[in-house]
Amino acid sequence: MSAPRPLRIAQVAPMIEPVPPTRAGGTERVVADLGHALAGLGHEVTLFAASDSTAALPRHGAHPSLSALIAQHGDVPPGVPGALEAGMLDDLRGRLDAFDIIHCHTEFAHAALLGPARKRSLTTLHWRADQLDRQLFFQQFPDLPVAAISARQARDVPASNLAGVVHHGLDSARFTLAGAPGRELVFIGRMTDQKRPDRAIEIARLSHRPLKLAGGIDPGNPDYFRRAIEQHLGPTISHLGALDEMAKNRLFDDAAALLFPIDWPEPFGLVVIEAMGRGVPVIAWPNGAVPELVEHGITGFIVQSEAEAADAVAACGQLDRHVIRERFLQRFTAERMARDYLTIYQRLIRNAGR
Repeated sequence: MSAPRPLRIAQVAPMIEPVPPTRAGGTERVVADLGHALAGLGHEVTLFAASDSTAALPRHGAHPSLSALIAQHGDVPPGVPGALEAGMLDDLRGRLDAFDIIHCHTEFAHAALLGPARKRSLTTLHWRADQLDRQLFFQQFPDLPVAAISARQARDVPASNLAGVVHHGLDSARFTLAGAPGRELVFIGRMTDQKRPDRAIEIARLSHRPLKLAGGIDPGNPDYFRRAIEQHLGPTISHLGALDEMAKNRLFDDAAALLFPIDWPEPFGLVVIEAMGRGVPVIAWPNGAVPELVEHGITGFIVQSEAEAADAVAACGQLDRHVIRERFLQRFTAERMARDYLTIYQRLIRNAGR
């Protein structure tokens, strides 16, 4: 019996950052690692993405990313992201028949463009699914297959759309076991009330530990940083701003724990598995996908208050960092993610052929 032929897969990325991103850009990082993993499994992957992308995959896309345009021009008109995506999707429109499956990581417009090809497409949601814009989207396109990135997010996706749940994965080659832990606590995320760096500051105070905050100031909520964070900065609490992947990885080198004190239904939380990839325990609130990612007492602790989190900091030394990394290798690699998506792709292709 002959082996099944490789699938011809289009991966359609947002135009906000290059693929992979040079700084923040979780979606673009996932797209890059997924594309490379699928190619490594023998499939033909074509990337639709910004022209400044460096992923080692065949690519279409004539325009640079929004971040590159901002670096070049400063502020840009608010319609620029839509114009960039329209150009990329027009390029995709003329090539739909070249692919067995079209996997979109974009927001809305691709659903209208795909038309009859929706039945052999998959859309991964990289944001919360419970808000009005997504609900209107689902109502308009009940035949659009959607992959959720957590079971928590899937609860807000209509059954007519939901094609499966696939947790993110990352290229394990980028992550090695960190050295012996120091005393430092780490927080990585946007400086916004959804991510709650103010809680991280209080945990550091209660546990008498230094804290490094990494992440840009949320442009949609800049007052939060001035009001809740800035006054606490000093010798033991520092704000490093947004970091590229190499600098972020270095931040884990001697970290005692990653603090993930979120106050919103986070659909996944990529930094959680990045920490696990280095063997660093995670202390997190039980919001969003956290209970699906953090194994309490094994890869970290799930807590309900700053006082509980401070106690968890003290207990982190009892966790085996080799075990934490091993759980990452078992659950959150890019190859596992690719195989999960392939299962969905093949089912969609079979159904489209009926």
